[in-house]
Amino acid sequence: MDTRSPQWTDLRHHGDIDAEPGLLDFAVNVRGDGPPDWLRQRLVDALGTLGRYPEVAAEEAARDQVASRHGRCRDEVLLLSGGAEGFAMLPRLAPARAALIHPSFTEPEWALREAGVAVETVMLDEPYRLDPAAVPEGADLVVIGNPTNPTSVLHPAADILALRRPGRIVVVDEAFADAVPGEPESLADMSLPDVLVLRSLTKTFALAGLRCGYVLGPPELLARLQVGRAHWPLGSLQVEAIRACSEPDAVAWARREADVIEAERAEMVAMLTEAGVAVHGPARGPFLLLRVPDGEAVRTRLRDKGIAVRRCDTFPGLGPDHLRVAVREAAQARVLVDAMREVL
Repeated sequence: MDTRSPQWTDLRHHGDIDAEPGLLDFAVNVRGDGPPDWLRQRLVDALGTLGRYPEVAAEEAARDQVASRHGRCRDEVLLLSGGAEGFAMLPRLAPARAALIHPSFTEPEWALREAGVAVETVMLDEPYRLDPAAVPEGADLVVIGNPTNPTSVLHPAADILALRRPGRIVVVDEAFADAVPGEPESLADMSLPDVLVLRSLTKTFALAGLRCGYVLGPPELLARLQVGRAHWPLGSLQVEAIRACSEPDAVAWARREADVIEAERAEMVAMLTEAGVAVHGPARGPFLLLRVPDGEAVRTRLRDKGIAVRRCDTFPGLGPDHLRVAVREAAQARVLVDAMREVL
Protein backbone atom coordinates (compact mmCIF):
# COMPACT_ATOMS: atom_id res chain seq x y z
CA MET A 1 0.00 0.00 0.00
CA ASP A 2 1.25 3.50 -0.87
CA THR A 3 2.11 5.04 2.51
CA ARG A 4 1.03 8.46 1.25
CA SER A 5 -2.45 7.23 0.30
CA PRO A 6 -3.93 4.72 2.76
CA GLN A 7 -6.91 2.63 1.80
CA TRP A 8 -10.01 4.56 2.77
CA THR A 9 -11.15 1.76 5.07
CA ASP A 10 -7.99 2.43 7.16
CA LEU A 11 -9.25 5.95 7.82
CA ARG A 12 -11.08 4.65 10.89
CA HIS A 13 -7.90 3.78 12.72
CA HIS A 14 -7.73 6.15 15.69
CA GLY A 15 -5.47 6.48 18.71
CA ASP A 16 -7.68 4.44 21.02
CA ILE A 17 -6.70 1.35 19.00
CA ASP A 18 -3.01 1.96 19.76
CA ALA A 19 -3.65 2.64 23.45
CA GLU A 20 -3.94 -0.90 24.75
CA PRO A 21 -4.94 -1.29 28.42
CA GLY A 22 -1.99 -1.12 30.79
CA LEU A 23 0.22 1.00 28.52
CA LEU A 24 1.44 4.49 29.32
CA ASP A 25 -0.79 6.33 26.90
CA PHE A 26 0.71 8.86 24.50
CA ALA A 27 -1.58 7.69 21.68
CA VAL A 28 -4.85 9.37 22.70
CA ASN A 29 -5.18 13.16 22.84
CA VAL A 30 -7.28 13.29 26.01
CA ARG A 31 -6.08 15.14 29.11
CA GLY A 32 -5.91 12.82 32.10
CA ASP A 33 -7.97 9.79 32.99
CA GLY A 34 -11.28 11.56 33.47
CA PRO A 35 -12.98 14.91 33.96
CA PRO A 36 -11.84 17.39 36.62
CA ASP A 37 -13.43 17.02 40.02
CA TRP A 38 -15.84 19.96 39.60
CA LEU A 39 -17.20 18.50 36.37
CA ARG A 40 -17.37 15.00 37.78
CA GLN A 41 -19.49 16.29 40.68
CA ARG A 42 -21.73 18.16 38.25
CA LEU A 43 -22.43 14.91 36.42
CA VAL A 44 -23.01 13.01 39.66
CA ASP A 45 -25.56 15.61 40.68
CA ALA A 46 -27.35 15.10 37.34
CA LEU A 47 -27.77 11.34 37.77
CA GLY A 48 -31.26 11.90 39.17
CA THR A 49 -32.43 12.98 35.71
CA LEU A 50 -31.79 9.56 34.15
CA GLY A 51 -35.26 8.29 34.97
CA ARG A 52 -36.73 10.85 32.56
CA TYR A 53 -36.32 11.38 28.86
CA PRO A 54 -33.96 14.25 27.98
CA GLU A 55 -35.88 17.48 28.39
CA VAL A 56 -36.27 20.11 25.69
CA ALA A 57 -35.74 22.84 28.28
CA ALA A 58 -32.40 21.35 29.34
CA GLU A 59 -31.27 21.09 25.72
CA GLU A 60 -32.26 24.69 25.05
CA ALA A 61 -30.44 25.85 28.18
CA ALA A 62 -27.28 24.09 27.03
CA ARG A 63 -27.57 25.65 23.56
CA ASP A 64 -28.07 29.06 25.16
CA GLN A 65 -24.93 28.56 27.23
CA VAL A 66 -22.87 27.53 24.21
CA ALA A 67 -24.26 30.48 22.27
CA SER A 68 -23.33 32.86 25.08
CA ARG A 69 -19.82 31.40 25.22
CA HIS A 70 -19.29 32.26 21.53
CA GLY A 71 -21.39 35.41 21.22
CA ARG A 72 -24.02 33.74 19.04
CA CYS A 73 -27.73 33.01 19.23
CA ARG A 74 -29.34 29.69 20.14
CA ASP A 75 -30.35 28.91 16.55
CA GLU A 76 -26.67 28.84 15.57
CA VAL A 77 -25.89 25.95 17.95
CA LEU A 78 -26.45 22.24 17.40
CA LEU A 79 -25.46 19.89 20.20
CA LEU A 80 -23.60 16.75 19.15
CA SER A 81 -22.86 13.34 20.59
CA GLY A 82 -19.15 14.08 20.21
CA GLY A 83 -17.60 16.08 17.40
CA ALA A 84 -17.44 12.94 15.29
CA GLU A 85 -21.25 12.93 15.01
CA GLY A 86 -20.95 16.19 13.12
CA PHE A 87 -18.74 14.54 10.52
CA ALA A 88 -21.26 11.74 10.10
CA MET A 89 -23.86 14.43 9.28
CA LEU A 90 -21.86 16.07 6.49
CA PRO A 91 -23.30 13.91 3.68
CA ARG A 92 -26.72 15.43 4.46
CA LEU A 93 -25.40 18.66 2.96
CA ALA A 94 -25.39 16.77 -0.37
CA PRO A 95 -22.04 18.04 -1.65
CA ALA A 96 -21.18 17.20 -5.24
CA ARG A 97 -17.43 17.42 -4.67
CA ALA A 98 -15.76 17.54 -1.26
CA ALA A 99 -12.17 18.63 -0.69
CA LEU A 100 -10.40 17.26 2.39
CA ILE A 101 -7.23 19.02 3.54
CA HIS A 102 -4.61 16.43 4.56
CA PRO A 103 -2.78 15.27 6.59
CA SER A 104 -5.67 15.63 9.01
CA PHE A 105 -8.23 13.78 11.10
CA THR A 106 -9.67 11.09 8.86
CA GLU A 107 -13.24 10.64 10.13
CA PRO A 108 -14.74 13.31 7.83
CA GLU A 109 -13.31 11.62 4.75
CA TRP A 110 -14.50 8.21 5.90
CA ALA A 111 -18.06 9.50 6.45
CA LEU A 112 -18.21 11.22 3.06
CA ARG A 113 -16.74 8.29 1.14
CA GLU A 114 -19.06 5.81 2.81
CA ALA A 115 -22.00 7.96 1.70
CA GLY A 116 -20.77 7.91 -1.89
CA VAL A 117 -19.70 11.56 -2.02
CA ALA A 118 -16.95 12.39 -4.52
CA VAL A 119 -13.89 13.20 -2.42
CA GLU A 120 -10.67 14.87 -3.46
CA THR A 121 -7.72 15.02 -1.06
CA VAL A 122 -5.66 18.20 -1.01
CA MET A 123 -2.25 17.04 0.19
CA LEU A 124 -0.13 19.53 2.09
CA ASP A 125 3.57 18.79 1.99
CA GLU A 126 5.81 19.64 4.93
CA PRO A 127 5.55 22.09 6.70
CA TYR A 128 1.81 21.33 6.15
CA ARG A 129 0.68 24.96 5.79
CA LEU A 130 -2.63 25.70 4.12
CA ASP A 131 -2.53 27.20 0.64
CA PRO A 132 -6.11 28.21 -0.17
CA ALA A 133 -5.26 28.25 -3.89
CA ALA A 134 -4.50 24.50 -3.77
CA VAL A 135 -8.18 23.69 -3.16
CA PRO A 136 -10.06 22.95 -6.40
CA GLU A 137 -12.39 25.78 -7.36
CA GLY A 138 -15.15 23.25 -8.06
CA ALA A 139 -15.22 21.91 -4.48
CA ASP A 140 -18.52 22.82 -2.84
CA LEU A 141 -17.49 21.44 0.57
CA VAL A 142 -14.07 21.93 2.16
CA VAL A 143 -13.04 20.36 5.48
CA ILE A 144 -9.98 21.44 7.47
CA GLY A 145 -8.77 20.97 11.05
CA ASN A 146 -7.43 23.87 13.11
CA PRO A 147 -5.19 23.14 14.89
CA THR A 148 -4.67 20.17 12.63
CA ASN A 149 -4.41 16.63 13.94
CA PRO A 150 -1.74 15.14 13.72
CA THR A 151 0.62 17.87 12.43
CA SER A 152 -0.16 20.30 15.30
CA VAL A 153 -0.22 23.16 12.77
CA LEU A 154 -2.37 26.19 13.60
CA HIS A 155 -3.54 27.81 10.37
CA PRO A 156 -4.17 31.58 10.29
CA ALA A 157 -7.88 32.37 10.37
CA ALA A 158 -7.37 34.60 7.32
CA ASP A 159 -6.17 31.61 5.28
CA ILE A 160 -9.22 29.57 6.24
CA LEU A 161 -11.56 32.45 5.44
CA ALA A 162 -9.84 32.68 2.04
CA LEU A 163 -11.37 29.26 1.25
CA ARG A 164 -14.85 30.79 1.05
CA ARG A 165 -16.50 30.85 -2.39
CA PRO A 166 -20.08 31.29 -3.64
CA GLY A 167 -21.83 27.93 -3.38
CA ARG A 168 -19.20 26.43 -1.08
CA ILE A 169 -19.47 25.37 2.56
CA VAL A 170 -16.33 25.46 4.69
CA VAL A 171 -16.19 23.09 7.68
CA VAL A 172 -13.57 23.77 10.35
CA ASP A 173 -12.76 21.05 12.86
CA GLU A 174 -11.77 22.95 16.01
CA ALA A 175 -11.68 19.91 18.29
CA PHE A 176 -8.44 21.16 19.88
CA ALA A 177 -8.96 24.92 19.62
CA ASP A 178 -9.57 25.31 23.35
CA ALA A 179 -6.08 23.86 23.98
CA VAL A 180 -4.50 26.89 22.27
CA PRO A 181 -4.08 29.84 24.66
CA GLY A 182 -6.45 32.60 23.64
CA GLU A 183 -7.85 30.59 20.71
CA PRO A 184 -6.32 33.21 18.36
CA GLU A 185 -7.25 31.63 15.00
CA SER A 186 -10.69 30.28 15.90
CA LEU A 187 -13.74 31.07 13.78
CA ALA A 188 -16.15 29.96 16.49
CA ASP A 189 -17.20 33.51 17.34
CA MET A 190 -17.90 34.48 13.70
CA SER A 191 -21.44 34.16 12.36
CA LEU A 192 -20.92 33.39 8.67
CA PRO A 193 -23.53 32.02 6.23
CA ASP A 194 -21.20 29.40 4.71
CA VAL A 195 -18.98 28.26 7.60
CA LEU A 196 -19.57 25.44 10.09
CA VAL A 197 -17.32 25.12 13.14
CA LEU A 198 -17.21 21.82 15.02
CA ARG A 199 -16.11 21.74 18.63
CA SER A 200 -15.31 18.78 20.87
CA LEU A 201 -15.47 18.81 24.66
CA THR A 202 -13.95 15.35 25.01
CA LYS A 203 -10.25 16.30 24.84
CA THR A 204 -9.49 19.09 27.31
CA PHE A 205 -12.30 18.06 29.67
CA ALA A 206 -11.52 14.31 29.40
CA LEU A 207 -15.04 13.26 28.40
CA ALA A 208 -14.19 10.91 25.55
CA GLY A 209 -16.45 8.20 26.95
CA LEU A 210 -19.45 10.50 27.26
CA ARG A 211 -19.31 11.91 23.68
CA CYS A 212 -19.91 15.66 23.91
CA GLY A 213 -19.57 18.40 21.34
CA TYR A 214 -21.41 20.90 19.20
CA VAL A 215 -21.41 22.57 15.81
CA LEU A 216 -21.81 26.30 15.22
CA GLY A 217 -23.25 27.68 12.01
CA PRO A 218 -26.18 29.29 10.22
CA PRO A 219 -29.59 27.85 11.16
CA GLU A 220 -30.30 26.79 7.57
CA LEU A 221 -27.21 24.57 7.42
CA LEU A 222 -27.82 23.17 10.91
CA ALA A 223 -31.34 22.21 9.86
CA ARG A 224 -29.95 20.31 6.85
CA LEU A 225 -27.51 18.46 9.06
CA GLN A 226 -30.35 17.14 11.24
CA VAL A 227 -32.52 15.65 8.51
CA GLY A 228 -33.29 12.06 9.54
CA ARG A 229 -31.62 12.39 12.92
CA ALA A 230 -32.99 10.19 15.68
CA HIS A 231 -35.21 11.61 18.38
CA TRP A 232 -33.45 12.24 21.73
CA PRO A 233 -30.01 12.18 20.02
CA LEU A 234 -28.20 13.12 23.24
CA GLY A 235 -28.68 11.76 26.74
CA SER A 236 -29.27 13.91 29.80
CA LEU A 237 -25.68 13.64 31.06
CA GLN A 238 -24.30 14.71 27.68
CA VAL A 239 -26.53 17.77 27.65
CA GLU A 240 -25.55 18.65 31.21
CA ALA A 241 -21.85 18.22 30.42
CA ILE A 242 -22.04 20.50 27.38
CA ARG A 243 -23.77 23.17 29.42
CA ALA A 244 -21.30 22.84 32.29
CA CYS A 245 -18.23 23.02 30.03
CA SER A 246 -19.52 26.19 28.36
CA GLU A 247 -20.12 28.19 31.52
CA PRO A 248 -17.70 31.05 32.31
CA ASP A 249 -15.89 29.26 35.14
CA ALA A 250 -15.35 26.19 32.94
CA VAL A 251 -14.08 28.30 30.05
CA ALA A 252 -11.66 30.02 32.45
CA TRP A 253 -10.52 26.59 33.70
CA ALA A 254 -9.88 25.46 30.11
CA ARG A 255 -7.86 28.60 29.43
CA ARG A 256 -5.63 27.86 32.41
CA GLU A 257 -5.28 24.28 31.17
CA ALA A 258 -4.23 25.59 27.75
CA ASP A 259 -1.41 27.53 29.42
CA VAL A 260 -0.31 24.33 31.17
CA ILE A 261 -0.37 22.43 27.88
CA GLU A 262 1.74 25.12 26.23
CA ALA A 263 4.40 24.88 28.94
CA GLU A 264 4.38 21.07 28.93
CA ARG A 265 4.66 21.00 25.15
CA ALA A 266 7.68 23.30 25.13
CA GLU A 267 9.42 21.14 27.72
CA MET A 268 8.56 17.96 25.85
CA VAL A 269 9.83 19.36 22.54
CA ALA A 270 13.11 20.31 24.19
CA MET A 271 13.55 16.82 25.67
CA LEU A 272 12.73 15.02 22.43
CA THR A 273 14.96 17.29 20.36
CA GLU A 274 17.87 16.83 22.76
CA ALA A 275 17.38 13.07 22.39
CA GLY A 276 17.74 13.39 18.61
CA VAL A 277 14.06 12.97 17.72
CA ALA A 278 12.75 15.10 14.84
CA VAL A 279 9.71 17.07 16.05
CA HIS A 280 7.58 18.97 13.57
CA GLY A 281 7.09 22.57 14.52
CA PRO A 282 5.99 25.05 15.42
CA ALA A 283 3.48 22.87 17.25
CA ARG A 284 0.37 24.52 18.68
CA GLY A 285 -1.89 21.58 19.56
CA PRO A 286 -1.78 19.24 22.59
CA PHE A 287 0.17 16.67 20.53
CA LEU A 288 3.39 16.42 18.53
CA LEU A 289 4.21 14.87 15.15
CA LEU A 290 7.51 12.99 15.20
CA ARG A 291 9.61 11.48 12.45
CA VAL A 292 11.88 8.56 13.36
CA PRO A 293 13.81 6.01 11.31
CA ASP A 294 12.09 2.63 11.00
CA GLY A 295 9.01 4.01 12.72
CA GLU A 296 7.02 0.79 12.82
CA ALA A 297 9.85 -0.98 14.67
CA VAL A 298 10.19 1.97 17.05
CA ARG A 299 6.47 1.90 17.80
CA THR A 300 6.59 -1.86 18.44
CA ARG A 301 9.61 -1.56 20.74
CA LEU A 302 7.97 1.25 22.68
CA ARG A 303 4.87 -0.91 23.13
CA ASP A 304 7.11 -3.70 24.44
CA LYS A 305 8.37 -1.19 26.99
CA GLY A 306 4.81 -0.37 28.04
CA ILE A 307 4.32 2.85 26.02
CA ALA A 308 1.63 3.53 23.43
CA VAL A 309 2.18 6.06 20.63
CA ARG A 310 -0.05 6.77 17.65
CA ARG A 311 0.93 5.33 14.26
CA CYS A 312 0.49 7.87 11.50
CA ASP A 313 0.60 5.87 8.28
CA THR A 314 -3.23 5.88 8.34
CA PHE A 315 -3.20 9.65 7.83
CA PRO A 316 -3.11 10.50 4.11
CA GLY A 317 0.22 12.12 3.31
CA LEU A 318 2.17 10.51 6.16
CA GLY A 319 4.08 7.24 6.37
CA PRO A 320 5.21 4.64 8.89
CA ASP A 321 8.14 6.77 10.07
CA HIS A 322 5.71 9.35 11.46
CA LEU A 323 4.41 8.97 15.01
CA ARG A 324 2.10 11.19 17.03
CA VAL A 325 2.48 11.65 20.77
CA ALA A 326 0.16 13.48 23.13
CA VAL A 327 1.60 16.24 25.29
CA ARG A 328 1.99 14.99 28.84
CA GLU A 329 3.47 16.33 32.06
CA ALA A 330 7.25 16.21 32.49
CA ALA A 331 7.53 12.99 34.50
CA GLN A 332 5.62 10.98 31.89
CA ALA A 333 7.43 12.74 29.05
CA ARG A 334 10.77 11.70 30.53
CA VAL A 335 9.66 8.07 30.53
CA LEU A 336 8.86 8.34 26.82
CA VAL A 337 12.11 10.13 25.97
CA ASP A 338 14.25 7.68 27.93
CA ALA A 339 12.56 4.79 26.14
CA MET A 340 13.08 6.43 22.76
CA ARG A 341 16.77 6.87 23.48
CA GLU A 342 16.98 3.13 24.05
CA VAL A 343 15.04 2.02 20.97
CA LEU A 344 16.44 4.46 18.41
